[in-house]
Amino acid sequence: MDKLLIRGGRPLAGMIRISGAKNSALPILAASLLTDQLVTISNTPHLRDITTIMELLSGLGVRFSVDERLTIEVDASQIHSQEASYELVKTMRASVLVLGPLLARFGEAKVSLPGGCAIGTRPVNLHIDALRELGATIDIEKGYLVAKAPNGLKGANIVFDTVTVTGTENVLMAATLAKGTTVIENAACEPEVQDLALFLRQLGADIEGIGTTRLVVRGTPTLHGGTYQVLPDRIETATYLTAAAITRGSVMLKDTRPDTLMLVLQKLEDAGMVIDTGVDWISLDSKGRRPKAINIETAPYPGFPTDMQAQIVVLNSIADGVGTVVETIFENRFMHVQELQRLGADIALQGNTAVCRGINVLQGAPVMATDLRASASLVLAGLVAEGDTIVDRIYHIDRGYECIEEKLSQLGAYVKRIHTQEHPA
Repeated sequence: MDKLLIRGGRPLAGMIRISGAKNSALPILAASLLTDQLVTISNTPHLRDITTIMELLSGLGVRFSVDERLTIEVDASQIHSQEASYELVKTMRASVLVLGPLLARFGEAKVSLPGGCAIGTRPVNLHIDALRELGATIDIEKGYLVAKAPNGLKGANIVFDTVTVTGTENVLMAATLAKGTTVIENAACEPEVQDLALFLRQLGADIEGIGTTRLVVRGTPTLHGGTYQVLPDRIETATYLTAAAITRGSVMLKDTRPDTLMLVLQKLEDAGMVIDTGVDWISLDSKGRRPKAINIETAPYPGFPTDMQAQIVVLNSIADGVGTVVETIFENRFMHVQELQRLGADIALQGNTAVCRGINVLQGAPVMATDLRASASLVLAGLVAEGDTIVDRIYHIDRGYECIEEKLSQLGAYVKRIHTQEHPA
């Protein structure tokens, strides 16, 4: 099993390019099931989750052509199965996104209940209830969601009790082929949801309200093919900006979208960073200064992203002052705290709040990743720890960060991927 060895103490400096957003590419690939015509998707990141969704879609009969730049041509004209098996779905929660498209196009779907990161309850019942509103019958049989709509789906008014990204995406995709108009209230408006909606519109879907909490979808009988470029990854962007901030470095990130990260950039400025932006780039300069502690509270977009909570806990761990981090999205998303404490971090958990008292420097130690963003936070901590930090179970990080050791190395960090049989040099 691979591990990452990080030798801390080096300020990050230089320029890297940001990859396409995993959380856009996954639903967009799932949405390709809605048409029997060719779809071309560019700027897809080279990640394990992308490979997993492609394996899942291949099992349904989807054919792919991939070039050296990871532009993916998708042909879903010869689907021979509507069943997504447990073996693939268990490794990645986003697999449940095939439910809506299969149901809408073929009138049936059998999808295993999902797995993914163990960061708390993420109920699929919101998807089920909404698809039932569209006229589907859905039963749970032996761990599978068995959905049927032999006469097609019908437009309806959907009101989500709580904001759900994948729930919004599933219903949005299903509604594009439903008869009549569907109104989705309290819809998620994350940039990745907007990206999916813009992709669907490119295929001929009639969608209004993109970027708001109220989506109006007028169903069409079919969708056609198209070409689309995936949004840059805002969480990857914010992670590298935070890495530069905590190491007192200076970086330029290209091929990104500052407009999707306004609150994160504001908080990094609050921490004392000098930030400049253009249409597709962001620069951060710490001026060699230790960051100041900041207070954040996670919230649905445009609030502070829960996927950046762990990284900010690391920033506060070595910052000047005391910072509080409140997690309002997932109830079990502080599993990285115990590992950070192994590195010497002074963090007290009080319910859904982490109170961090900044110390001058962390101490390297072996740590274990528990989920995708927690693993990123441990890598960041290693960058500012004295000595060596070894991060185990990095298959988590490979799900969401393309070539993380190469990119950090480009910025001057000492990061090496080691295998179990190898010993750190």
